[in-house]
Order: sequence, then structure tokens, then C-alpha cells
Amino acid sequence: ELCRINEDQKVALDLDPYVKKLLNARRRVVLVNNILQNAQERLRRLNHSVAKETLRRKAMLEAAGGYPQGLPGK
Repeated sequence: ELCRINEDQKVALDLDPYVKKLLNARRRVVLVNNILQNAQERLRRLNHSVAKETLRRKAMLEAAGGYPQGLPGK
């Protein structure tokens, strides 16, 4: 598309450096997006593990006869 526009212009511009910059910027954005997606997935798994462990401990406390003295129940 840029080459077509450039052909229509009276003054020809060398668009190759700009295209290379755009492609490099796109590559970096994709890389950062992948990093963020991986971090988000790790946080989701960690949150799931924490919730699972919380439920397990709560069940253990309830099975043992309630919460220990001095700790508020939730």
C-alpha cells in the first residue's frame, strides 16, 4: 500500500527504512504481548493454586473442630 502511494507521488521517497522500522516495532510489540500473556497465565494458575490451598486448609480447620482460639473465622 505504501509503495502504491509512493508511486503516485511526484517526489519519490525511499520507504524501505520506514517499513523496516514498522516491522521492527511490530515484532517488539508481539514479543511484549507474548511475555504479558505468559505472565498472565502464570498468575492465573498461581491464583487457582492459592484458592485451592485456601479451601483445603479451611476444610482441615473445620474438620478439626473449628478455628483455633484467637483467630477469627471467615
